[in-house]
Amino acid sequence: MSTFSTLEEARAFFTGDRFAMHNGMHLDELTDGGCTVSMDLREEHRNALGGVMGGVIFTLADFAFAVASNNDHRSTVALDVNIHFLSGTKGQRLTAKARCVKSGRTTAVYEITVTDDTERTVALFIGTGYKL
Repeated sequence: MSTFSTLEEARAFFTGDRFAMHNGMHLDELTDGGCTVSMDLREEHRNALGGVMGGVIFTLADFAFAVASNNDHRSTVALDVNIHFLSGTKGQRLTAKARCVKSGRTTAVYEITVTDDTERTVALFIGTGYKL
């Protein structure tokens, strides 16, 4: 059973995630056990070499983790996360898709795949959430 009745209700709740909102992240889709979030890349998201900062990619994946896990069980906090940067971003938009791998009594594991708009897989994020 989902925490949020509608996508709009979830969007309203996550406007409180000010860092994600400040960086232009959007909640696009909410499903049982998952979600899709995205962002358009801006110049301030780039490092000195012109690539997208790893922290931007991590934050988008972490936002997807937060949305999916808190939809499945409010309130859930990160217990452990790991990210693998797989490829440089070539596009102008990033999308993160989260899915629940395992939901137990007190913890849950989520897999988040981050892609760019050229369909390149940029990162794989695994997060373990603790259900409060």
